Amino acid sequence: MKVTFFFFLIFTITTWSQISGCTDPLSKKFNPKATVNDGSCCYKKVKIKPDFSVQLSDSLTETSSLLYFDSLLWTINDDTDATIYGMNTKGIIEKKININGLKNKEWEEISQDNDYLYLGDFGNNYQGNRTDLRILRLAKNEYYNNLAKIDTIAFSYDDQTDLSAQKPNKTNFDCEAFVVLQDSIYLFTKRFKDLKTTVYSLPKQPGKYIAKAKETFKTKGLVTGATYFEATKTIALTGYSKLLKPFIYLLSDFNGTDFFSGNKRKIKLKLPFHQVEGIATPDGFNYYITNEKMVRKPIFNVHQQLHRVDLSPF
Repeated sequence: MKVTFFFFLIFTITTWSQISGCTDPLSKKFNPKATVNDGSCCYKKVKIKPDFSVQLSDSLTETSSLLYFDSLLWTINDDTDATIYGMNTKGIIEKKININGLKNKEWEEISQDNDYLYLGDFGNNYQGNRTDLRILRLAKNEYYNNLAKIDTIAFSYDDQTDLSAQKPNKTNFDCEAFVVLQDSIYLFTKRFKDLKTTVYSLPKQPGKYIAKAKETFKTKGLVTGATYFEATKTIALTGYSKLLKPFIYLLSDFNGTDFFSGNKRKIKLKLPFHQVEGIATPDGFNYYITNEKMVRKPIFNVHQQLHRVDLSPF
């Protein structure tokens, strides 16, 4: 009886000592007494301008992703070729990787873990009914070898029961962003119907899987890129509204892999009519973003570009 009472007392004291609330000093709802982040932080609306923007090579008119690896920014086109391009931070192409047997149906994202690079061949916005969604895995120690082994991680969505053809850009089962954490891949979908994103998880080992829906969050825009920075345990998403107004979402201080359980800060970018597609960071403070070429004459003519934004204040 004494032992039971002891543990009850310890549990009670621990529970009383925890105060839920907003733990981020940058938030309007910051509670200095809070010890447990309850996800309630909210922030002033901000819009920032890139430190610089540079036009990219004509080889990258459909740049669809960005990854920082081996001191370069790596990008791909979404359906024009099967080349992986390595750029310096000024947007100059320094390396081109062509691996035998690597085919591009609709590449939309690059991600990584300590040992592998992952190419997301899962663009699905045309009719929303692809049955060959896949992620291609390449070992980093073989990356520069044109005979590198290509592993395949195939998947379908657990809640997509209707595979009939949809009108272009009308599906909730398109995806252009993912990150790799621990033993899993986490997809962030691009939901055209309701401007939300759903997070799906699947193993990162080669095989055929059903991606499990975890949570849905209203981004009020289309998510097109994601990156995870281990040192700060922060995920940055990028995307744009239906009026092509780009944004970044910073997700931090979340519980485990419940990415929207912690701080969620939306930062708008002063880049009107830019179809941003990729995001990466070398240090967790300076983030690089790419946009595709977008021509809608006579309204606008936006070239493919690389932008750098300083997110250290946030």
